[in-house]
Amino acid sequence: MRKSWIAAFTLIALAALLIPAAPFYGPEKQQEEPAQPAPLSVHHEQKHKMAALQNDMNATALLIAAESKKDFRNIMNAAGESEAKAFLTMDGLLKEHSHIGYVNWITGGKSHQKGKMPDTKTNESESYAREAADHVSKGTDYESPPFEGKDGSRYIVLGVPDERKNGNGVVGIVKQDIIKQVEMHQKRNLRLIPYPAEGNYRIESVKPNSTVDTTVRTGEDNGNASHYHIRDVVVHFNRDLSEADMNRIRKDINFESMQQIGDTFVFRSKSMETKALMQYFKQKWNPRYTEPHYLYLTNENTGAAADPIIPNDALYSKYQWNLPSIETEKGWNVSKGGEDVIIAVLDTGVQSNHPDLQGKLLSGTNIVDKSKAPDDDVGHGTHVAGIIGATVNNGEGVAGISWYNKIMPVKVLDSSGAGSTYSVAQGIIWAVDNGAKVINMSLGNYAQADFLHDAIKYAYERDVVLIAASGNDNTERPGYPAAYPEVFAVAATNNNKEKASFSNYGDYIDVAAPGDSIASTYPGSQYAALSGTSMASPHVAALAGLIRTANPSLSNEEVMEIMRGSARDLGTSGKDIYFGYGEIDIVKALEAATSYGGTLQTYPKQVKRRLESILR
Repeated sequence: MRKSWIAAFTLIALAALLIPAAPFYGPEKQQEEPAQPAPLSVHHEQKHKMAALQNDMNATALLIAAESKKDFRNIMNAAGESEAKAFLTMDGLLKEHSHIGYVNWITGGKSHQKGKMPDTKTNESESYAREAADHVSKGTDYESPPFEGKDGSRYIVLGVPDERKNGNGVVGIVKQDIIKQVEMHQKRNLRLIPYPAEGNYRIESVKPNSTVDTTVRTGEDNGNASHYHIRDVVVHFNRDLSEADMNRIRKDINFESMQQIGDTFVFRSKSMETKALMQYFKQKWNPRYTEPHYLYLTNENTGAAADPIIPNDALYSKYQWNLPSIETEKGWNVSKGGEDVIIAVLDTGVQSNHPDLQGKLLSGTNIVDKSKAPDDDVGHGTHVAGIIGATVNNGEGVAGISWYNKIMPVKVLDSSGAGSTYSVAQGIIWAVDNGAKVINMSLGNYAQADFLHDAIKYAYERDVVLIAASGNDNTERPGYPAAYPEVFAVAATNNNKEKASFSNYGDYIDVAAPGDSIASTYPGSQYAALSGTSMASPHVAALAGLIRTANPSLSNEEVMEIMRGSARDLGTSGKDIYFGYGEIDIVKALEAATSYGGTLQTYPKQVKRRLESILR
């Protein structure tokens, strides 16, 4: 009897502590009701996307030049210590940065050259290098027009004078192939071209959540298409299968291969196509569900009173408009993140030896090819990882949002930037089982897949915060996994706090974040600017990591509630289809997290957690 009274008193006491005495917080109200963004016609959408593509290419060219000039200054700084140190710095630069092929350190009237000039048809390399040396001798910067080498690569010549010693400086030749890579990457990411092409992966394009064929002729058609393997089927059985059952299936479907997670199987036939496979399993095995094996594609686009923290990263002040825009600099006074909260990046992998990600990456896994490390062969995953956690205040490249959270690379997309339902689902489960507390998914499709939803539920029920990009087709059609109720859906904004022209929208959007021309890390130890909701999503994933570090007692539901409630209202007052609850505000979110008292909706779960901790 006495124990029951104690339990009742404890429950009442906790209730008094946990029920807020006043409303928690709400989005800021604006004085005037701003107009909603008008829907774009196909022509105007294409025009806006082409402008975004050109901006990304131009910004990437600027990032290459700025970072290379910083590297050349490092040679001159090393020369201040000794000539030998300068030579070591030159050797290290050529070794670590394959896009820099030739460096000429000019000092005291002498030239010290390392590397090799690219061969050109009309000797542009030598001509521009002489012009650059002439500028350096006069104390002025130099940048040549781009030119093409005989190897088909694009190059520029840069000249950087030594500000301390007149006549001294460095001339270097820099390869700019990354700009072509960004162009191709973004044409697919922004759906300017059909992606993936018909026939790749032995796939067919279909109307979402069906097996009704549709042909994808243009990038615009992607907004109404899903993709699946034409001889695959996903089956979730209602009972365990015996060896005799499996042998029967192998014979009946002319079996080629099988993958399995729990009670769910992905069968591939040598001859039967998906429609026939689905019909076979429905008639013969009465499964819980059977569906196509869909393909998923990248979706790229007190402390507050303290002084903002301005990092010294070389590209930050000039190129990273996105971090100040969401009050990151003030938020760092509240939380910079912590190693205990792991953020998984389900993507194309991450460059493991990128100098701006050193010490930030866990070993991760490669779902696409288990025999290999999760290295990035596309660029998308490395860019996403840099937005979350590029090293801050190291004088190198860009700054990530989190200073200390560890990033877990989970390669679920292959070298084309696409991956199957199976690989994404398996990646989610692997990340959860290996300690991830936040999962970023800058990928999606327009088909619901029960198979993937099961994996999403698995993560959600284990208190993981799931973040996903909404997509880049400027459509209201719900994209998945973002539109699943367990997933926090992210739209994209530009630097004017407007809806990014490419961003998907709809009732399922939770918040918006910067996604237009975002500077971040890129393979080859380089930096690039990309646009897409793929770029918006990791801003939110990083914020979730900061929140979970600032207040580890918060559940995944409470983290998502805080991010919604602290968002800066944009568009129509209150929640709307373009911005959700608004654009994330990092300092407000972290302030709310550190003083969080909960709401009536989350109150019962908080009481339960408190009681469990007391009685443990």
